[in-house]
Amino acid sequence: MASFEDRLLETRLRLGRRVVEHIRHGTSDLADRPMRNDVSVYIDPARHAAERQKLFRETPLVACLSRELPGPGSFRTFDETGVPIVVVRGADGGVRAFLNICIHRGARLVRETGGQAKLFTCWFHGWSYGLDGKLAAAPEAERFDDALCGADHLVSVPAAERFGLVFVQATPGSTMDIDAHLGTFGAELELLQLEQAEPVKSGQLPVSANWKYALDTYGEGYHFAALHKQTLAPFFRNDITVYDRFGPHHRILFVGREQEAWLDLPEREWGVEHRIGGIHYIFPNTILFAGAVAPGKGYYTTFRHFPGETPGETVTHKTIYAPKGVHSEEYRSEVEAAYDATAHVVETEDYVVAAQGWANLGALPPGSSVVYGRQEMALQNVHRAISEAIGMPLPTVAPRLEAAE
Repeated sequence: MASFEDRLLETRLRLGRRVVEHIRHGTSDLADRPMRNDVSVYIDPARHAAERQKLFRETPLVACLSRELPGPGSFRTFDETGVPIVVVRGADGGVRAFLNICIHRGARLVRETGGQAKLFTCWFHGWSYGLDGKLAAAPEAERFDDALCGADHLVSVPAAERFGLVFVQATPGSTMDIDAHLGTFGAELELLQLEQAEPVKSGQLPVSANWKYALDTYGEGYHFAALHKQTLAPFFRNDITVYDRFGPHHRILFVGREQEAWLDLPEREWGVEHRIGGIHYIFPNTILFAGAVAPGKGYYTTFRHFPGETPGETVTHKTIYAPKGVHSEEYRSEVEAAYDATAHVVETEDYVVAAQGWANLGALPPGSSVVYGRQEMALQNVHRAISEAIGMPLPTVAPRLEAAE
């Protein structure tokens, strides 16, 4: 059986060979055909409500990475789905999640966004709960007679930890099969060694657009040459994509211009250990980007997209990580600078056009459509997967009408 290091190297080399072949032949991974999609998928309130329920309440979501819960008693709140949740690492090292609601009178239990605790104590009346969610103490408990018993505990929601990622499903009483959800993509995520990744900087990127419109901007490099002329186009080609689908998930590599030199180099000089990264999409809402600020100085960035109550509200929660921990203050500064640079590109370019484009969709007549090219195969597959998950087929798109003479 191949060692982990051998698997990792072979995966990177295999991807590197595909990059080289595409550069050499002027080709790219492509869908079989273009696809039209009715604009209603971005603006229909009924569809939006179904997505919020099925995808953000009944589907496993990335709440954080494992090192954001570094030891017993470490916790984080997770409110992004509209359901108040606290995620905690228990005394046994396992991850659990509970509704962040005191069972006495419904007050918010944990008010901090994260930290370390041995007990969670409600600030309303002082009821306390252990890391296992069980009621530990209640002032004047004797005055509740038999209304309190040993079974009193916080309401749990499914939680699981895999490959350095913490997943939560925001519906009490539901079941979550995280291994079935990840499928074969789990083996690809394992290669990232996310359990070693140390968080460096976090923030929020709001946009007045549908969450899927915002998500679409991470699924194709076709827009680099036009939208990102000064920021990304000097470093990445917009005409080559290396794409792999794993059920509803995918991995995308956008080819760097420096990789064109690989055509004249032996494989051992490609430096795939710090030049093969790209985008890993974890269905339904998480983009995980692997990049580098310099050879040997990599970073991971998560972009987790959450819809608001209306179709035109989205907040992207962004966090950047040092893949194997922060080993110097210089490195920390470089990773923080990478966070600021990518946030600037997203906020001033991607999300500006996303807000304007999404607003324009509402001005189009009923039955209008957008079109995804063959090079936008990730968008095609993501929209099909979302449609299947919510049980609402994509609207039938009528043939495009010729312009009136």
